Amino acid sequence: MMARVHASYADFTPTSLVSRRLRRFRPSFTGFTLSSPHVHLRLLMHSTSHISTSPSPNSSPLHFYKSMKGQSTFLSGCDDSVSTERPWKTSDARLVLEDGSVWMAKSFGASGTQVGEVVFNTSLTGYQEILTDPSYAGQFVLMTNPHIGNTGVNLDDEESNQCFLAGLVIRSISMCTSNWRCREALGDYLKKQNIMAIYDVDTRAITRRLREDGSLIGVLSTDESTTDKELIEMAHKWKIVGVDLISGISCEAPYKWSEKTDSEWEFKTGSDHREEFHVVAYDFGIKHNILRRLASYGCKVTVVPSKWPASETLKLNPDGVLFSNGPGDPAAVPYAVEIVKDIIGKAPVFGICMGHQLLGQALGGKTFKMKFGHHGGNHPVCNLRKGCIEISAQNHNYAVDPASLPPNIEMTHINLNDNSCAGLRCPELKIMSLQYHPEASPGPHDSDLAFREFIQLMKSSKS
Repeated sequence: MMARVHASYADFTPTSLVSRRLRRFRPSFTGFTLSSPHVHLRLLMHSTSHISTSPSPNSSPLHFYKSMKGQSTFLSGCDDSVSTERPWKTSDARLVLEDGSVWMAKSFGASGTQVGEVVFNTSLTGYQEILTDPSYAGQFVLMTNPHIGNTGVNLDDEESNQCFLAGLVIRSISMCTSNWRCREALGDYLKKQNIMAIYDVDTRAITRRLREDGSLIGVLSTDESTTDKELIEMAHKWKIVGVDLISGISCEAPYKWSEKTDSEWEFKTGSDHREEFHVVAYDFGIKHNILRRLASYGCKVTVVPSKWPASETLKLNPDGVLFSNGPGDPAAVPYAVEIVKDIIGKAPVFGICMGHQLLGQALGGKTFKMKFGHHGGNHPVCNLRKGCIEISAQNHNYAVDPASLPPNIEMTHINLNDNSCAGLRCPELKIMSLQYHPEASPGPHDSDLAFREFIQLMKSSKS
């Protein structure tokens, strides 16, 4: 739908009146503001729209609004002769934190009231992969990157079959999308997924608070009938520590996975491995890209539920076992620790994120809750064995205490932001693990070689 601009006020020309981007109007267009207080604007939404200007009946600063009359839309100054309905969205949501702070915001996802743990993510891109990462179950993800939504949503970038996080908190939502793969706007997608989301909130201030005080329980609500005090009490009563979040997101039955990384996105150098290895992957909240990377390295993958008995896994005679990422407290899933114990020493093992923490506990170590965790695609990690630095994708609120591990367990990686344990190894037990995500998605590919190391571990075990 094109717009022809007619300026009847001498101080304005079409280029000063409307930017080039606003000369093409869509039916969803709701209005804009001019710098002069003396312009009266009228937009008719027909096959060809007209904008005309004339002096406003008043000289106060103008706001423009939309009122529908038949098939036409009128934008006018705020005088007594027209409706005072506003075209811009007003605050209709609250984020209430357990520390008593209340943050007014605007909603663009589902409506209602939801409780979760607030964490911040420093990734500059990849919000769709973050939304569909099962490790975020029970959490509100606050994006420190201020502008979200400009690439929309597509089916290729999903890391699971649904969104598992409790809510999304951002500074600014893009009103349009500009990506050739886009199939849906972010707001529409979140409504279909029944995920609450808010924008127009000071994410920098909240991030500083989380860094100073640690992760906080929060409540998102669009319910005006509930008081701030009631929402704060709701936050105080809700707990995430000691809660099993894995059982509700794991698959219900075993299944085969064979999809490789699409050739368009494959970044691995060198020839494919001709030898095929059978890997059993425990689904504690596994991401699709972990499975794709295993398949791309020549693995035949069987995915099993989180409570799948170790005896049944060993009956499959796997070349290796992968313990995947997942949400929540590793100490809250003792059944998973027992499964890991029963498999250690009987097959090569690779643990990622939650799998790394479960391995730490199964080996006799302890895990602890971090102050605000690691969430983002830009964390520096030192590979102690190779003496190099990897930029990594991370998402976890718990860590393994290396001092609690037996002396035969080698710490292979450390996070350079806080020196926390980021990797373990035990050659005699054929164990390797990483606290972060070598499959990235989103994030850098520096650590993808960990999958090759797992291949070598399985290969050496067979020889």
